[in-house]
Amino acid sequence: MKLVLIGIQGAGKSTQGNLLSRQFDIPYLSTGHIFREIAKEKTNIGRYIKETINAGILIPDEKTIPIVNEYLSRREYQKGYILDGFPRTLYQAKEFKNNVDKVIYLDIPDKEALWRLAYRNDSLRGDNTVAAITRRIELFHKVTRPVINYYKREGKLVVINGLKSIKEVNREILKSLGKQLVENKIRAWELREKIILAIVGLPGSGKTEASAHFAQKKLPIVQFGKIVNDYIDKHKLEHIENHHKRAREDFRKKYGLEAFALLNKEKIKKAFEKNSIVVIDGMRSWEEYKYLKRVFPKVRLVIIGLYADKHIRYRRLSQRVDRNKLKGDARDVHELIGTNMGPTIAYADFMIDNNATLAEFKNKLESVYRTVYFS
Repeated sequence: MKLVLIGIQGAGKSTQGNLLSRQFDIPYLSTGHIFREIAKEKTNIGRYIKETINAGILIPDEKTIPIVNEYLSRREYQKGYILDGFPRTLYQAKEFKNNVDKVIYLDIPDKEALWRLAYRNDSLRGDNTVAAITRRIELFHKVTRPVINYYKREGKLVVINGLKSIKEVNREILKSLGKQLVENKIRAWELREKIILAIVGLPGSGKTEASAHFAQKKLPIVQFGKIVNDYIDKHKLEHIENHHKRAREDFRKKYGLEAFALLNKEKIKKAFEKNSIVVIDGMRSWEEYKYLKRVFPKVRLVIIGLYADKHIRYRRLSQRVDRNKLKGDARDVHELIGTNMGPTIAYADFMIDNNATLAEFKNKLESVYRTVYFS
């Protein structure tokens, strides 16, 4: 396992780094440690590092990156490592070639970092004045904040609340790695129950994007709306609201308001044969919810409600390659009242605002997923 710890000085990186090192039996090291070790070597690189450090000059990016990459490629780090203090710049992050598994950002407010550093008993530093600490914090935001955003886009970032106790922070880090501490031993997290994640929301709220996010986690997706789409395609009808509404009503007249849960029951059962979590894309009626609760009494059913402002939803729907005519007030009203979706949205266990960027939406989905998975 290869981990990177990022955070303002005082966030607790060394404390957590040493804890994780003992728990995973892999080395914890900082960039300073790497350079000090290399400086001891009687090599060209060793002499360069020693002379640069002695001169009080920062080692430039173009030198730092190959040095760190080469150092971490050594045999003793093949099992993994916990790295603190690198990468510090966006250029370093992009050029770092060691296939980091996770980047753990210990997030604390600037005021907390200032307080911790000002009162920390650190005899090794002579620059622990308020002015010096403030400059280091400002430098972190200017230089390292882009690194955090970079790893967030890469899907490797885990944000941990560094204000919690040492034990709680450690527990949250382990959870983010799919691990838990049992009798002082690290074990894989075991999901002891089956879960249905039912995604609900009006058209254009982001159900397709949410399903795609969970599909990337190799979770099976059962699309309730696929029955209607297949029916429209089979009868060579145009994907417009009148045709969809008629098809939905016909299915519900025949099978009741729980129609799409009933018609997908076997798919859900089959998905549970190999998976502990099944995602339902587009659960609508309250009757579908009650039907699933009745048919799967031992399964935890979690409703994830999605919300976006009307004009944003309509814009997204109009940009679809297909079915871009399926939008408008009439469809919204039919979804809420005609299909009895209102209660499922109101009863949602989690409500996610999807008015901003796709990256922010995915980050919120991930937060909900972790809460459900580890609770």
